[in-house]
Amino acid sequence: MASLPPEQPSAEIEIEESNLDQFHEECGVFGVYGHPEAANLVYLGLYGLQHRGQESAGIVSSNGKTLISHRGMGLVADIFNSEVIQRLEGTLAIGHNRYSTTGSTTLKNCQPLVVEYARGGLAVAHNGNLVNFAELRQRLERGGAIFQSSSDSEVIIHLVAASGAATLLEGVVDALSQIRGAYSLLFLTERQMIAARDPYGFRPLVIGKLKNASILASETCALDLVRAEYIREVDPGEVVIIDEDGIRSIRPFPAMPARRCIFEYVYFSRPDSTVFGRNVYQVRKQQGRALARECPADADVVVPVPDSGVPAALGYAEEAGLPFEFGLIRSHYVGRTFIEPAQAIRHFGVKIKFNPVPAVLDGKRIVLVEDSLVRGTTLKKVIPMLRQAGARQIHMRIAAPPTTHSCFYGIDTPTREELLASHQSVEEIRRFIGADSLGYLSWEGLYSFDGRPTEGFCDACFTGKYPVDVTGTRQPRQLPLPLFDGAETRD
Repeated sequence: MASLPPEQPSAEIEIEESNLDQFHEECGVFGVYGHPEAANLVYLGLYGLQHRGQESAGIVSSNGKTLISHRGMGLVADIFNSEVIQRLEGTLAIGHNRYSTTGSTTLKNCQPLVVEYARGGLAVAHNGNLVNFAELRQRLERGGAIFQSSSDSEVIIHLVAASGAATLLEGVVDALSQIRGAYSLLFLTERQMIAARDPYGFRPLVIGKLKNASILASETCALDLVRAEYIREVDPGEVVIIDEDGIRSIRPFPAMPARRCIFEYVYFSRPDSTVFGRNVYQVRKQQGRALARECPADADVVVPVPDSGVPAALGYAEEAGLPFEFGLIRSHYVGRTFIEPAQAIRHFGVKIKFNPVPAVLDGKRIVLVEDSLVRGTTLKKVIPMLRQAGARQIHMRIAAPPTTHSCFYGIDTPTREELLASHQSVEEIRRFIGADSLGYLSWEGLYSFDGRPTEGFCDACFTGKYPVDVTGTRQPRQLPLPLFDGAETRD
């Protein structure tokens, strides 16, 4: 059975309050096969995917004889330097950015995970979440498996190692046949790379080409950074093999109806990426236009909550014939922890991230556009800041339907009880955040980029209709902030 290296010293990460009021993607993956600077390209690719995970990152390379690994806590720039990259020698490598699903994370859960087993070295990088993880882990532990991490990705490695298949590819297919849920996976051995996407296609994964090298990435923006040519998506249910014989693929599982994550369009993916065949920026602008048609407001100016609300706000402004202004400025240099002054500053956690522009807001009726509303705790603090800066009226518009259900397919979400819209009406939410009016995009408007309500997407966070059975799946961890505390938590 596979065994992981001994656990290295851990690091605790304190999550800044306003970051808890969003959904978070768990990770991004990037792989290179057949390039003399494979690890350096993966390093750059992880830069391009930093938005998909900021708590840890890692790269595993192969020099044809052994796997070389480096993982660490924090941002890509904090973990890798030229000395580390030079040590990661070889022409093939995979990398991973991670956002954990808990308030703290440790190095043992960083990816790519690396093991030595009967066939040699094996590394895996995983974007997604397995809904039958607990069941599989219990079964493996009863058979004698010893786990070194709490990651569901380690289950995949154990299943591959325990398979009686004659080849690694057959072992991977055997493992995939036993897991349920969302996955975009990269496997690496000394001489081979394998990519796989779940049959529903929840999480994105694309193939690129840089001269004679093959590239795999969670998003096309990472291909752009290394000047790789976009070739195509890895199809749902497809397994892609890259080795000295070239690139080929198999489809070992029955075709399933596509259920791509709609939140990739709403929030997760970078606007400059092409995801599921569409440019994310254009999709968000169209959703903003639909929002303006469905939820008009008597207002003077449209203001986004940066950065994720910007494309939808532009679409809203164009459709409504209103000026677009940055009335709220976001600091791009805020980490996940900071030292608060001894003399408490009201709303410090939000003020260090956002600051209003009185010259834009004074005396104005504004439409404030955000991509989604999860718990409302950030908007509850931002809206009073805008009023103090002179905004006369604030009409809150959300470029997505009410978020009523937790996700089990690779997104860090609060428990359902913490989702404001799961138990509060629109009017109750309006009062809670302090807006003059509140409007959500309809389900039909959400899919207006396709000209009609469309199938092919997972929108369980809005509808509660889970395409893969989540019965018995462990619930999201409750986040450490109250919803209705009656007072500001930092006062």
